[in-house]
Amino acid sequence: MVSIQELDPSASPLDHYGWELRRRREEHRLTQQRLGDVIFCTGSLVGQVETTRKVPTREFSERVDAALGTGGTLSRLIGLVLRSRLPAWFRPVAELEARATYISTFQTQVVYGLLQTPGYARALLAVDYPDKAEEMVAARLERRRVLERDEPPALWVVLSEAVLMQKAGDREVMRGHLAHLLTFRDNPWVQIQVLPFGAGEHTGPMGPFTLFRFDGDPDIFYIDGYDRGHMTANPPVIKERSFGYARLQATALSVEDSAALIARVMEERHGD
Repeated sequence: MVSIQELDPSASPLDHYGWELRRRREEHRLTQQRLGDVIFCTGSLVGQVETTRKVPTREFSERVDAALGTGGTLSRLIGLVLRSRLPAWFRPVAELEARATYISTFQTQVVYGLLQTPGYARALLAVDYPDKAEEMVAARLERRRVLERDEPPALWVVLSEAVLMQKAGDREVMRGHLAHLLTFRDNPWVQIQVLPFGAGEHTGPMGPFTLFRFDGDPDIFYIDGYDRGHMTANPPVIKERSFGYARLQATALSVEDSAALIARVMEERHGD
């Protein structure tokens, strides 16, 4: 077990967070238990966060900031902490999401991470990472904050119909997840289309991929792999995949018909 006295705030974002939490708590002469009482959690949880045995959440951070009057210090740190909990190979992709002005993605098996609910994400991540599922869910939810900015990226998602059929979690989780997708119907910056089974052959047989566009920087093409991905800014690849994506959009159901299909699947397959 790491002693709090041994924490080096420069060792990692999580160490920095634990060190800062302890420093701020002691400035106010509060015990771990007393701070826990104030922010509606256990003193044990406060201690686990201070000693890096537990990854904090954004809600925890905001409550501590309010209780200790930190001026938002921990709420600013939590973004770095949660990003550090992403798999190392995926962190560059998360950085692309944070910088992009336009994201277009095709998904064949699961919903794109920025649109996942906590329950859906937890069901997926618990399969391979049962001991780290909660912190990885928190990291995935942190990625979604890019859609809440004053100037969010434009996000266009084409989902294979198989994504709607593939169960993740129980019926309640799936129903809640599909209902969440429907909340984007009136969002001008998020467009969701479904590529139906009846579409037959299409231009995305190699699997899921994403195109990132930026203001002033070259476009990036990213394709998923089992435990790593591949990205490139090669102009011929960008041209080919951009055209291929446009064809997927043309082949898929309209945004309105896609929403109707999602609602129908939600009721018929995952309803009461």
